[in-house]
Amino acid sequence: SVGYYCSLLAEARRHRVIPSVRTLNDLSRKSIYSLDIEDLDDHVQQVLGKPRPGFTATAFELDICFGQCAARELQELARQLFDAFRSPLLRVEFRLQGKWRIATIKALHLHSLSVEQEDLFMGALTTYLSRRWRQPRARSNYRYDLAMLQNPKEALPPSNPKALQQFIKIGRECGVNVELIEKKDYGRLAEFDALFIRETTGIDHYTYQFAKKAESEGMVVIDDPDSILKCTNKVYLDELLRTHRIRTPKTVIVRRDNLERVDSEIPYPIVLKIPDGSFSRGVFKVDDRAELLESAGKLFKSSDLVLAQEFLYTEFDWRVGILNKTPLFVCQYFMSKEHWQIYNHEPGRERGIREGDSKTFRVEDAPEIVVKTASKAAGLIGNGFYGVDLKQTAKGVVVIEINDNPNIDHGVEDTVLKEDLYRTIIENLVWRLDRKRGK
Repeated sequence: SVGYYCSLLAEARRHRVIPSVRTLNDLSRKSIYSLDIEDLDDHVQQVLGKPRPGFTATAFELDICFGQCAARELQELARQLFDAFRSPLLRVEFRLQGKWRIATIKALHLHSLSVEQEDLFMGALTTYLSRRWRQPRARSNYRYDLAMLQNPKEALPPSNPKALQQFIKIGRECGVNVELIEKKDYGRLAEFDALFIRETTGIDHYTYQFAKKAESEGMVVIDDPDSILKCTNKVYLDELLRTHRIRTPKTVIVRRDNLERVDSEIPYPIVLKIPDGSFSRGVFKVDDRAELLESAGKLFKSSDLVLAQEFLYTEFDWRVGILNKTPLFVCQYFMSKEHWQIYNHEPGRERGIREGDSKTFRVEDAPEIVVKTASKAAGLIGNGFYGVDLKQTAKGVVVIEINDNPNIDHGVEDTVLKEDLYRTIIENLVWRLDRKRGK
């Protein structure tokens, strides 16, 4: 449209313009702006879900002029929508679908306003122009901008706050501006050169959408969508490892129709897992047929397939961190006290989740067979950043799983390499960026 090219030319001339080309693009398809409005939907329900005498509609539209609207009770929501999509005129459609949600958002033309709305528009315009213009974030002189996706509310994040601050500090030393972003920043993703995900990933989770979006924008991405797809499904990993003759626990893929035969193939105790669990979640150890049927019934509520594995108890699991097919660190993760897993999620615990101790080694000081097996396993996935979990048993080294998005926690994985661990990861991202740009 003419308006689109006005914004485009204004930005080329370094004018201050609203709406920006990015805002117009974001509003062009719901698939682009859907993540930006998920958090707003909760506020929508809080406001519109209140009983209002005589109001029976299941859908209505709201026009917003520079963050202002005619409905006083929706003013705060109008301001938030304007902050997310800075366009002078917005039309937002709300629909009742179980609960009130934002259905669509569109940029409006001035000619679409009624006489009454024109008065609202002029008043909002006057107010807006009387304020100091909000300058966009100035671009730094860093070589690259790195977005680090994280969730401050996550109970078991792959990096604790001190580790995130180390990434920021080391990034600056390496000429990389590291900015922590969250789910609400989806619309800003293309502002960056690379994406490093420090939040637990999943296929049906927005982390996968972030990875796909970043890849489509030509950005360097860790974890890349293909690695997330492969690593988050234990059924795929089991088949992949067995095909390449890498030792794993004896495993049976369980469906409802073969559940009764599981204990004829694997002796008790048996470990049951959902294909996409993480941090010891979605895992049960069963000691008899009754527990098998009960636990499998719970898991089948969220998955058509369940993994049954032989129980291999060891005091600790080996974790080998591998970046770009090169071992980076080796840890021992000990089982949680009086528990058979590293993380204890048992209900009724007064202190919440309990985690076992850990010990970190230099790669050259770890058992060679452990490091070699981990490297071979991770190489089947790609050249990203992986954490391979293994057990040393009397029968040999066994791979338990390959994780995308492995932990980098201050005080655990960095106790040997210290700042060099963060520096190696940042420098690898820079190397990937340089290579992508032909440097």
